[in-house]
Amino acid sequence: MKSKGEGLEGMTKPESMAIVIPIFNEESCIDELIRRLLRLRSEMEGIELSFLFVNDGSYDRSLDLLLDYAGRYDFLKVISLSRNFGHQMAITAGLDHAEADYVAIIDGDLQDPPELIKELYEKMKEGYDIVYAQRTDRKGESFFKLATARLFYSLINKLCHVQIPPNTGDFRLINGKLLRAFKGMRETHRFVRGMVPWLGFKGAPVLYTRDKRYAGETKYPFTKMLTFALDAIFSFSNTPLRIATYLGLSIVLLGILGVLLILYLRLFTDYYVPGITAAILAIVILGGLQIIMIGVVGEYVGRIFEQSKNRPLYVVDFVKNLSSQA
Repeated sequence: MKSKGEGLEGMTKPESMAIVIPIFNEESCIDELIRRLLRLRSEMEGIELSFLFVNDGSYDRSLDLLLDYAGRYDFLKVISLSRNFGHQMAITAGLDHAEADYVAIIDGDLQDPPELIKELYEKMKEGYDIVYAQRTDRKGESFFKLATARLFYSLINKLCHVQIPPNTGDFRLINGKLLRAFKGMRETHRFVRGMVPWLGFKGAPVLYTRDKRYAGETKYPFTKMLTFALDAIFSFSNTPLRIATYLGLSIVLLGILGVLLILYLRLFTDYYVPGITAAILAIVILGGLQIIMIGVVGEYVGRIFEQSKNRPLYVVDFVKNLSSQA
């Protein structure tokens, strides 16, 4: 009797790995990226390695370059989305279409070295379900970005019930079991590096030094970083709502104490508390706090509204070297 995984000739089917690479306006990096990926493929003998590029609405020559390479290599697959849906949605599209024993996620700007995937795979063979690349150094990044990154990971781990390994991004390797579980998570506001550890499973890090961008400009300016951080917090924690509640209770308590103090001064002392200045100050402070609290509630209500529409997370325009769409 043939063992599981054996073909008609009794040969064991080799393990497969797909590398998901979201692309948005990376024409200056694609040639070098594919050159290094092809070298990695030649080094990882015994593994059926494929590349799954997700074009996230690029308006430069990125898609043309990818289609040209896909015409030369059938293991290089392209998913072209109908517009720019964002980095996290592009990753999701790639994972939805991936069918392999292992799936790696890596950005296309070459800050994360593709060669490290071999080490991630070797580490996973020790019995892990997920191996994430953990940065020990981040070249070419400003002090402000490094400081805000540290603050973000510290804040997210304090606010959320999920512990996200510090100094990690989306660069990681997962196995088929975790991939199948991830495909069942269909929330609209996605934070992949938090969703994966939420699933659980056994994980381990591989340390590396992150390089500067090979070429081009960052796709995460401060405004996008801030939006990304808020999505992470509001998607994984209701602590902001509790903070708003505690803040409201604290203000009520302070108000009661203030009224008691004013009554005491009025009834038992000759000191007179001026009314107009204190009233204006209180109105301004309380009005501002109320607006903040309404804003926090609105963030959660907005996410409920977006999720209730049940729209697809992304729309595929066409695929290349893929037999079907997810």
